[in-house]
Amino acid sequence: MQKNCRKCMAAYDVSEEDLAFYNELSPVFNGKKYEIPAPEKCPDCRQQQRLAWRNERTLYFRKCDGTGKRILSVFSPDKPFKAYHSDYWYSDKWDAKQYGRDFDFSRPFFEQFEELMKDVPQLALSVLSNQNSEFVNQAGWNKNCYLIFEAAHDENCYYGNYVNYCRDCMDTLNIVQSELCYECTDCQNCYNLKFSQDCVNCSDSWFLKDCIGCKNCFGCVNLKNKEYFFLNKKCAKEEYERKVREVNVAAASGLKQMRRKFTDYTLQFSRKFMHGIQNENSDGDYVSNTQNCHNCFDLINSQDCKNVISSYNMKKVHDVCIFGGDKGAEFSYNCHEIGDSVRNICFSDQIWSGVSDVYYSKLCLSGSTQLFGCVGLRHAKYCIMNKQYTKEEYDELVPKIIEHMRQAGEWGEFFPAQISPFGYNETIANVYYPLKKEECAGMGLKWKDSEETPRQGGAKKAVETIAEVTDSIFGDVLRCEDCGKGYKIIAQELAFYRGADLPLPHVCADCRHKA
Repeated sequence: MQKNCRKCMAAYDVSEEDLAFYNELSPVFNGKKYEIPAPEKCPDCRQQQRLAWRNERTLYFRKCDGTGKRILSVFSPDKPFKAYHSDYWYSDKWDAKQYGRDFDFSRPFFEQFEELMKDVPQLALSVLSNQNSEFVNQAGWNKNCYLIFEAAHDENCYYGNYVNYCRDCMDTLNIVQSELCYECTDCQNCYNLKFSQDCVNCSDSWFLKDCIGCKNCFGCVNLKNKEYFFLNKKCAKEEYERKVREVNVAAASGLKQMRRKFTDYTLQFSRKFMHGIQNENSDGDYVSNTQNCHNCFDLINSQDCKNVISSYNMKKVHDVCIFGGDKGAEFSYNCHEIGDSVRNICFSDQIWSGVSDVYYSKLCLSGSTQLFGCVGLRHAKYCIMNKQYTKEEYDELVPKIIEHMRQAGEWGEFFPAQISPFGYNETIANVYYPLKKEECAGMGLKWKDSEETPRQGGAKKAVETIAEVTDSIFGDVLRCEDCGKGYKIIAQELAFYRGADLPLPHVCADCRHKA
């Protein structure tokens, strides 16, 4: 059937397969099924709502509410939320059940959930087992890394998103098992590759697009297993090296000109209709090893999924943003950040590590099951609003809350963006679905104004070549040519530029990421 989105009024389809999925997933209590309704919003608006709960990159210094120590956090100090350092949050020094409360049937569920969320301490950062990598988030098992996000098993990597199993890489997005890469996007198994996109098994090359197995190539598109090609033309080794020198990528002006030229150059070539391998009856982009997956993006090793992004090892999952993990997620709907062996999770945020049968909950982990409206629980069972119940009490009370939510139009909806802990511009929703501050105000969304104090003079402009840079740069503040904010160069970063004979960037890390 076709419906019109309650928010944007766009038409969208709800198929018979969708309805069957909602029916199969609908919970049963005391022999009665409580139907999950068809969504009232289009897939894009539903995704926007979920992503408004994800702050990956906007970090602040604040006090840990458990230890009093200064920590880094996705929650700014002015927010009405408690935040614990991950070591303290995972410890046995506190118990989220102490914040348990009765459900009030005279008030909306989401209003009560927001109050509970403000009382229960949150994870300051989602990090695990990192070494000398304090300035990271959504990251684990990294060593000597700085400002990388959604990253795992990396070493000496800086300024990246979705970086996994990499070494000595900088300013990258969606790269895997690569080394000495710079300004690369969607690349795998690459070495010493720069300013390239959608490449596999390429090395010692610059400005490649959709290339496989190429070496010593510059400015090439759609090539396979080539060497010494310049702008898709074969060259002798000496001629190739001469042409590369003439481009003068060691100078900021030459590099800027080449980036613009290469972008225009790629437009004359045919493009893949989608990126991916070994897919059966699937559509979207950047999907691999999938079966029956539709409208999915950055999805790997999954089946029977719909409207899923940035995940892997998912099975029978609809409307989920990000995660899955090595042990995956299955039979779940309308969630953000679920994975690591979870099942039957609905309308929830940050649920992982062996959790099952959870509804409308946040940050519940470690084998928890049968939860409704809970925050921050571990190893818990039969809890509602963080309060412990018996199985019989749980099975009796949850249906009443569902009916209460149904009458209020809440049942079947993900948490409203209006009660997200973050300003809309702090979240990646603003990357996928950008809004202005005035638009957010009209929609009741929060907005976080920048805390940076504008510098009156003093900020310097990055120089033309790396040869002009001395170690005194560490005391300087550079002015971003795009947004005007100040940024600094760290020692590891300078060593990378010197080793690659690259000029300093003339824009800050955030603007480089957005580009």
